[in-house]
Amino acid sequence: QVQLVESGGGLVQAGGSLRLSCAASGRTFMMGWFRQAPGKEREFVARILWVGSSTNYADSVKGRFTISSDNAKNTLYLQMNSLKPEDTAVYSCAASSFSNPMKYNYWGQGTQVTVSS
Repeated sequence: QVQLVESGGGLVQAGGSLRLSCAASGRTFMMGWFRQAPGKEREFVARILWVGSSTNYADSVKGRFTISSDNAKNTLYLQMNSLKPEDTAVYSCAASSFSNPMKYNYWGQGTQVTVSS
């Protein structure tokens, strides 16, 4: 069982930046960020593979968000720049295990990001 703990959310003005962190209690195969705005379904934001550091992004955040990881600390990051009001959501990190690498089995509790116009 892997536990994930997010931090770094908050209130920021449009055009500003925030960096989210997600500390994992163990090794995982793949980690990602998802977000859910009020009244909307959860959507994929970005993901990274621990081995090789391959990354993928949702079109809505490409060029503005950067996902990265610190393998030594088992920590995932999401650097968010040029934030827009439509980025407002609860952001959650997720992880998959080596035994089931393509399925996100572990989820954090989420951290609120609010972007004011």
